[in-house]
Amino acid sequence: MITQRLSADRGFADHGWLKSYHSFSFAGYYDPQHMGWGNLRVINEDWIAPGTGFGMHGHRDMEIVTYVLEGALAHQDSMGHVETIAPGEVQRMSAGTGVRHSEFNHAPDATTHLLQIWIEPNVIGVTPSYEQKTIASADKQGRLCLVAAPEAERGVVRIHADARLYAGLFDAGQTATLALDAGRKAYVHLVRGQLTVNGVALHTGDAALLADEAAVTLTDANSAEVLVFDLSA
Repeated sequence: MITQRLSADRGFADHGWLKSYHSFSFAGYYDPQHMGWGNLRVINEDWIAPGTGFGMHGHRDMEIVTYVLEGALAHQDSMGHVETIAPGEVQRMSAGTGVRHSEFNHAPDATTHLLQIWIEPNVIGVTPSYEQKTIASADKQGRLCLVAAPEAERGVVRIHADARLYAGLFDAGQTATLALDAGRKAYVHLVRGQLTVNGVALHTGDAALLADEAAVTLTDANSAEVLVFDLSA
């Protein structure tokens, strides 16, 4: 079974300094039909205006992955990390027993565009931790590159969750297939471009929700950047 989720059907919030599309119920956006998919709880596509951002706030027992698309995001947290996340990097923060952090766009004249992803952990009460990796474009070109997983692997951020996140860049003629174990779900978020997922056409911002499928098959790409999640049911 595959269900298409159109970009325009997502929740939307305009706070002036922040514009955000919500794939699943979040903050003031509530849709009982879209509370998450498997253990994927949040995908927010955010545009943060120059000189603004999220002040210090707290999280606990959640795996938070940040994927910057344009601009830069300044991160500071109660663990002592002061970092900048740029396009081509993926950041993971395990909130565990509790962590506070802030996220800002310090650029005077450039908007920061990012995806913030929350995945429910399979272990609660872990010690909070932070990780940041650079994923080369060449590693994502024409293939699905693993960027987050529960196992410690070279070049991959480790999450305390039964989930794997892949990123890929696909041009015309490039295809990919990701096999799925029985009983698992998958979620495909098209960051930009065009792509067909198991016969369903997606455009920028669209998504595909898959259940009881043997594989995720990507075809008919046109300047596509995509995230694919392999998720517990």
